[in-house]
Amino acid sequence: MSGNFKLPPVKNEPVPEYLPGSAEKLQLKLALAKAKSSTPEIKMTIGGKKISTGPSIPVRAPHDHQQILAYHSKGGKEQVKAAIQASLNAKAAWQHTPWEERAAVFLKAADLLSGPYRARMNAATMLGQSKNVFQSEIDAVAELADFFRFNVKYMTEIYATQPASPPGTWNRLEYRPLEGFVLAITPFNFTSIAGNLPGAPALLGNTVVWKPAETQIYSAAIIMEILEKAGLPDGVINMITIDGPSLGEVAFSHPDFAGLHFTGSTGVFNHLWQTIGNQLGRYKSYPRLVGETGGKDFVLMHASSDPKAVATALSRGAFEYQGQKCSAASRAYIPKSQWKKVQEYLLDDLASMTIGEPENFSHFINAVIDEKAFDKISSYITGARKSKDASLLAGGRPDKSKGYFIEPTVILANRPDYKTMVEEIFGPVLSIYVYEDKSFEDTLKWIDSTSPYALTGAVFATDRQVIQQTSRQLMQAAGNFYINDKPTGAVVNQQPFGGARGSGTNDKAGSILNLYRWLSPRTIKENFNPPRDYRYPFMSEE
Repeated sequence: MSGNFKLPPVKNEPVPEYLPGSAEKLQLKLALAKAKSSTPEIKMTIGGKKISTGPSIPVRAPHDHQQILAYHSKGGKEQVKAAIQASLNAKAAWQHTPWEERAAVFLKAADLLSGPYRARMNAATMLGQSKNVFQSEIDAVAELADFFRFNVKYMTEIYATQPASPPGTWNRLEYRPLEGFVLAITPFNFTSIAGNLPGAPALLGNTVVWKPAETQIYSAAIIMEILEKAGLPDGVINMITIDGPSLGEVAFSHPDFAGLHFTGSTGVFNHLWQTIGNQLGRYKSYPRLVGETGGKDFVLMHASSDPKAVATALSRGAFEYQGQKCSAASRAYIPKSQWKKVQEYLLDDLASMTIGEPENFSHFINAVIDEKAFDKISSYITGARKSKDASLLAGGRPDKSKGYFIEPTVILANRPDYKTMVEEIFGPVLSIYVYEDKSFEDTLKWIDSTSPYALTGAVFATDRQVIQQTSRQLMQAAGNFYINDKPTGAVVNQQPFGGARGSGTNDKAGSILNLYRWLSPRTIKENFNPPRDYRYPFMSEE
């Protein structure tokens, strides 16, 4: 039996304020304490079975690398093969599961996440990825719940799009999943991305092999648990903890490889694309490649704008979650006439920011993700300290004695093409170039040409002609463009997220556009009165 089913109302998940004494704050503190009181073993999930292999690897808190949160094992090629086979085994039943049943799984997952799992998911993200409560809440709960709910809404809108049918004919579009398995490779910095990259293809009837980042496994395990509790069948999403080369060697040589859903570095995505391209003859179909990669996101201030608003956008946009966002404000262009005011407000903000563990809710800045990131970010700071083309305006004191802490750092660049104005750093480092007011046109050219990325960007101005000019000239410089706002904080169904150039394929997570990539439409024409003579009327002579 079936019917024309109507979805429950879908809206963005509200974000609690976590005020002192609030119920949500008390629940979260209990969840944090409980999480720190045990060290569970995180197992891979392959075909619904929990798999553990090899030596146990500790999962450590970035802000206290002596704090072991859990243990996980690292799989090998055999686990990759098993995960692929499990996904293929589950494919037939899942792709023929009615859409409303698939939708129910993800709608229930969203309600579990935003309900009984809220405190636990936030605690895991705060401890495992060193996020303060607000950064965790808007990511690990609100955005992931939004992805699950709005993707269901987008799916129904896609299915409702049907072709015209003249008399005697019924034309239909059937939205099939891809033929084969989808590989999802997810990053450490957003728990919501870790859930959406395998979740979106699975909702549409695909089956998925999912590799979370090793530094995000702690919260990834909870995503898997929520999906299972919501009724996701065995084998639809298979979570494996594996190194990249072993994964790629097996997955990208498999004839049933159908698509890649990726968020990570531009260099890695380029390598994966080339690897896949070199093996096209192996595959049953051309794989779908969807990637959101790096960013060198800009803030441009025009002389007509408010210095205090610009300074606030820089403080938040550059230093929330330690700048470990693809969208983080990383380079700013400030007119000389406004620089002293912006500098004063920005330095005041930085002086008031405290740094420490996320369990202390007063800290704005927490730790960067691991030692590798710490060392890379520190090298840029050291280079600027020694360079004749730059100087340190604020911060610049890294400390990894207990956790991987780096002060929010501001580099003043003497050239618009200085290294830290061009290269992605992915840390709490903001580079500023002060331009002559008369050089505004040149500044637009520098923004557009000195970085290979095109993810996010912002312009601050009150002059409407300047806003129009900037939007037009920087049309290709950012996939998400902000006017009088920081270049971070995209919300599902409000600002679909993604960029082009070196920033990815711009398939806009958080919109209907992304879901189209995981479908292979089939046109069906049914003729109710087929012809019984090959002759056409034009063939008759008078």
